[in-house]
Amino acid sequence: MNLAELAKNFSSEESAIRYLEGELWPDGPVCPHCGEVGHAFEMRSKAGSKNQMRPGLWKCSGCRKTFRVTVGTIFEDSHIPLHKWMMAIHLMCASKKGISAHQLHRMLGIGYRAAWFMAHRIRYAMAEKHNGQLSGTVEVDETYVGGKLRSGHRVPDEGKRTKDIPSAVSNKVPVVSLVQRNGKVRSFQVERVTAKNLKPILSEHIARESRLNTDENKVYLFAKKRFASHDVVNHSEKEYSRLEDDGRLASINTVEGYFSILKRGVYGTFHHVGKQHLHRYLSEFDFRYNSREIKDGERAELAVQGFVGKRLMYRTRLNH
Repeated sequence: MNLAELAKNFSSEESAIRYLEGELWPDGPVCPHCGEVGHAFEMRSKAGSKNQMRPGLWKCSGCRKTFRVTVGTIFEDSHIPLHKWMMAIHLMCASKKGISAHQLHRMLGIGYRAAWFMAHRIRYAMAEKHNGQLSGTVEVDETYVGGKLRSGHRVPDEGKRTKDIPSAVSNKVPVVSLVQRNGKVRSFQVERVTAKNLKPILSEHIARESRLNTDENKVYLFAKKRFASHDVVNHSEKEYSRLEDDGRLASINTVEGYFSILKRGVYGTFHHVGKQHLHRYLSEFDFRYNSREIKDGERAELAVQGFVGKRLMYRTRLNH
């Protein structure tokens, strides 16, 4: 569905509930209390009753407990109407460079704080489980997310110690991304770009028989012994790609293309991202990149199907 169809089909709360039930319960209602599938009946109000029941309230025939499709998902106990949740999910999935909480606040007619936490719940649910390792040709590079130093970075004066002057990236947060060429991306926020921090990440997420492509950064020296081959692109010599004799392409242009989307989102859409929340934004950009070959509506459906069993409480620290 595009946004126009979304607004038409989700004009009421009941239509949004029916859609969510169809996505999360393809084999019938699932009781979150006892796990029974297809053994529940929907509770309906009697004709002429003054107290009307909420739509989508079910009762399990086994444990006799009531539940709704939102139990155990990011929508549980939310006071925001479900159809607005669906619109927010579609907007976040369809916006290549993301959509800010202020924009959601204006478009959906909800408070800014509600929009901000809604977006973080969706990002939390977008985080993918890393099943298996990346293989084939894998490009690895690092970038720094953050604004410029207010004082500015400068060359030390004569007699001034270099360590007394902050580096150009002292106020930025390092991000390392691994991209399987023509495949998926995995991004990680690290404290510092060192061999000690990067070696466990690369060893866990990249298969040993892979062909690793990096720049000339010395932190990747360990990779030559760890992986089948390690091709280095020398950016300091203005080398950006190289065709080897056996026909393989040495380049990290794919991962740098991913960084360009991430940076445009951070600087152009969000403007400021807190260090403690950056990993949530990385999950969002990774999810969109990894589902880039499907349509926006299909991407939104994929996101909804992954929301089961994920719940982020308001009082829970967002960096956990």
